Amino acid sequence: MLSNVPLHPLELAPMMDGDLELLVGEIYPGDVRRGYVPAYRFRMMSIPHQTQMGEIELRLGNTDHICLYAGHIGYNVYPSFRGHHYAARSVRLLLPLARRHGLSPLWITCNPDNYASRRTCELAGFTFVEIVDLPLDTDMYQEGERQKCRYRLDLSGPAVV
Repeated sequence: MLSNVPLHPLELAPMMDGDLELLVGEIYPGDVRRGYVPAYRFRMMSIPHQTQMGEIELRLGNTDHICLYAGHIGYNVYPSFRGHHYAARSVRLLLPLARRHGLSPLWITCNPDNYASRRTCELAGFTFVEIVDLPLDTDMYQEGERQKCRYRLDLSGPAVV
């Protein structure tokens, strides 16, 4: 279920935190046949160096696959930029946009052995809920993954700071 807020980069407020800025890289309309929801993909940029440090995606749907296995947010910080909390800071920058799209609760998932990603979820204010087994028919299972940690953040209350 989505809000009526359009997917349009010109209507996005600047998203910056110190030396970090999120810039729209791509906007996906979704593909119902494949079970893909609309999504924004942002580039994590170093403001002073104009260098891309990673990417983060906000997925705009509440399918079982999103809520249980894929999450509303996915991120990747390039290895040479890890250790500076860019992923957690980027997640927090996306919260107002997620709220505009009516996403609540918001879910992030990660592999149980990915301790850096688990810490990112906690730093961004998410609460660990559970570890779930991946269904055999998911792409993630076919790629060798077996479980996902699920983290939740309720956006229906006061804004998270």
